[in-house]
Amino acid sequence: MRNRRALEEFEASSLAPYAQRSQASAGRVHPEPDHPYRTGYQRDRARIVHSRAFRRLEYKTQVFLNETGDHVRTRLTHTIEVASVSRTLACALGVNEDLAEAIALAHDLGHAPYGHCGEGKLDELMRDHGGFEHNLQSLRIVERLEIKYPSFHGLNLTHEVLEGLRKHHQGFDRSAFGNTPEERFPRPSLEAQLANIADEITYHGHDLDDGLDHGLVDVDQLADLTVWKGCAEQVRHQFPALALHPKKFVTYTIRALIDFQVADVVRETLRRLNDAGVTRADEVRRHPLPLASYSAELKQANAQLRTFLFDHVYRHPSIAQVNNRGCEMIETVFLACLKDPRLMQGYLETHGAGQSLERTVCDYVAGMTDRFLRQEYAKLTGKQGPL
Repeated sequence: MRNRRALEEFEASSLAPYAQRSQASAGRVHPEPDHPYRTGYQRDRARIVHSRAFRRLEYKTQVFLNETGDHVRTRLTHTIEVASVSRTLACALGVNEDLAEAIALAHDLGHAPYGHCGEGKLDELMRDHGGFEHNLQSLRIVERLEIKYPSFHGLNLTHEVLEGLRKHHQGFDRSAFGNTPEERFPRPSLEAQLANIADEITYHGHDLDDGLDHGLVDVDQLADLTVWKGCAEQVRHQFPALALHPKKFVTYTIRALIDFQVADVVRETLRRLNDAGVTRADEVRRHPLPLASYSAELKQANAQLRTFLFDHVYRHPSIAQVNNRGCEMIETVFLACLKDPRLMQGYLETHGAGQSLERTVCDYVAGMTDRFLRQEYAKLTGKQGPL
């Protein structure tokens, strides 16, 4: 039988010296007995997957609305894909796969309905009350808003997972340092840095895939994109028969694009680790620059791809139209709940202690799925929201 101690001993003997080991965790805000059969990070992963916020991701927009197709990506499928890439990167580099996966699974819990457009609208509505940012909202969910345990609010995740969420897509300015274990260093663990990059790799490939699938862009428009061109040439060389099957060609090229990016990150990260000479997890955190990274060439190619996605997918008129209507619904429901908190169906009583009404309304609306937002909007106005 493999109990927790055996799992921790396996980590100690098999992980790279700069990996974050479960046994070396800074623990949890609220101390709990160790689980007999799971490491701390495996326990975190389970708590995230079983949370209500995680289940709601199924009906939250990634780029395209859930109802626009049977195969469209949602926040939930995106999150699962990020977790998969995170484990691949962590495994290749000999660091803690469970920690990287747990951070990836929690990274988008705080997203508002209607994606980044909804996030921008909530930030605007909360301008005089602390603003809104989905990464910080993910932290609020796991530290406060999930109510599942009798002794504390939140999920009581390990400090290393909280660190990964607090520093998602950013380091820390020294002026922002605090006294908690996750706030002491300018960088997060290598596992957290890899989860950040896995997020980028995933949306680079899959948002492009969805854009092609929905006809927003055409393969011919991708000919000048450096990263697409190289991967497409590789697929043509390896599978010449796919020239007769355009859809399969796109599928294999997207797959090649993701594989190429993963391999590049593994090579570049190993180079940086060797150059830095780090031998402990805390040395990764103290390093002035991120140690997980793309190569300079791929970073430049990805900037070109990202610009293309903004110009041809994220800002496409059909996407913008739906997002604008979604933001209109968010504002309507937000202001209505602010005026009459009874519309929140008891949420104020369970979640409102110790904070402003505006923040409670923001938490309530941010937690809505696209579907529930449309239902609440229809109740208030008698109008149907966008599909």
